[in-house]
Amino acid sequence: MCLLTFLFTGGYQVLHLFSNFLKNMFMKKNICLSIVLIILAGSLYSQNSIVTDEINELVWKPFIKSFAAGDEAGFRAVHSKDVTRVIQDDNQVLGYDQYFKKEPDSVKAKWGNWKKSIELRFLQRISGNDRAFEVGYYKTTSTNTQTGEIRTGIGMFHVLLRKENGVWKILMDADTKEGAGEEVFSKAKPME
Repeated sequence: MCLLTFLFTGGYQVLHLFSNFLKNMFMKKNICLSIVLIILAGSLYSQNSIVTDEINELVWKPFIKSFAAGDEAGFRAVHSKDVTRVIQDDNQVLGYDQYFKKEPDSVKAKWGNWKKSIELRFLQRISGNDRAFEVGYYKTTSTNTQTGEIRTGIGMFHVLLRKENGVWKILMDADTKEGAGEEVFSKAKPME
């Protein structure tokens, strides 16, 4: 009987110690798991930041520069040959050839005295290894170099980008002026 009591009591103590050990390990695992998750989240944020920087350098900075300079070849260069251009306000969906068809000389002459610029601000920038999706607002400013007249336009864009042969390109670009204005534009995040 004493032996049974001893084994029972000892067995209980062993189970109690084992239970405490498991609790401590579980808590340590949670702490370790939390640390791993924090490191992974930081790594993903850092990776997203690196991709965002790449997209800024390979797409948006050349896009802005070529837009302002009227550099058609430079503007085309940041777009995929598979690009889909959606002009929501006009209910148009265009492919590469339609989007980049040559403008008549009369249209070029009409805008010949205008200096253009564009500014981009972002609401959302999501990226993976070879795809990215970005939502934001653009603001165009056109200044007539002879009269000084200034015209501005603000719109919302949705852009899908794809990495092609190691270079980011615009695969789909959709925009609308609906719901866009100075207030929402100024609240969006500027490009860094």
